[in-house]
Amino acid sequence: MIKCGNHSINFETPLVMGILNITPDSFYDGGSYTEEKTILNRAEKILSEGADVIDIGAFSTRPGADDVSEAEEHKRMVPAVKAIRNEFPQAILSIDTFRANIAKRIVNEFGACLINDISGGTMDDKMFETIGELQVPYIMMHIKGTPQTMQKNPYYNDLMGDIKTFFKDRILKLNNYGVKDVILDPGFGFGKTLEHNYEIVARLNEFSDFKLPVLAGLSRKSMIYKYLGGTPNSSLNGTTALNMMCLEKGANILRVHDVNEAVECVKLHHMIKSQLK
Repeated sequence: MIKCGNHSINFETPLVMGILNITPDSFYDGGSYTEEKTILNRAEKILSEGADVIDIGAFSTRPGADDVSEAEEHKRMVPAVKAIRNEFPQAILSIDTFRANIAKRIVNEFGACLINDISGGTMDDKMFETIGELQVPYIMMHIKGTPQTMQKNPYYNDLMGDIKTFFKDRILKLNNYGVKDVILDPGFGFGKTLEHNYEIVARLNEFSDFKLPVLAGLSRKSMIYKYLGGTPNSSLNGTTALNMMCLEKGANILRVHDVNEAVECVKLHHMIKSQLK
């Protein structure tokens, strides 16, 4: 269990995190949610379909994405968070940012949120200190490189061993700042080949050694449509299949574009597990 403001987040049943990209250029739904009306409609849909958390991103981190200034990220983020807080005050929000100043400003202005950092603290050396000050849950994702460089021939001596070492070292640093509520994300597609991604799915249960919640975020990614053929738009079935596999391998959170289908995965997985008791 972790605490996020007045909320206690329990992982006895896996959670679903709905993606709300307020960017013009995200790989799947970029540009769809840039006005207050469309942002609120999307937030309502995420919650009505049963998501536990809304993950709000104002910086596209698709491979090769253009850099966005901190000022622009903040300009996009503030109106969205404000509108959602006003309309859905009980919603648990996650702020998808690797910038410590963005995390601090949003939490100080709008209250406790999870901070979802695609860089695991590698792109802003103030992030861990800031999370310690804010005392909010932190999602630590593994990445190799940056969004601009991560898919240029990624190589590992030992894929799972290297990711585990990354987590081990950075969890220790977080703990030194008094941060205990940490969620691990192996970072599907972030500095990994297609084969790397599927090896992580197959071995996801190995992250249970850390005794921390694990997030699986592979919704509609290229690991699906490049292997099966197609596009992000045609990748819902593949996403659902892999989400179920991740649940079987111990995932505690599914980060998805399609909330209803993920919620159904969780329900069906729970039903199957209940028959084994």
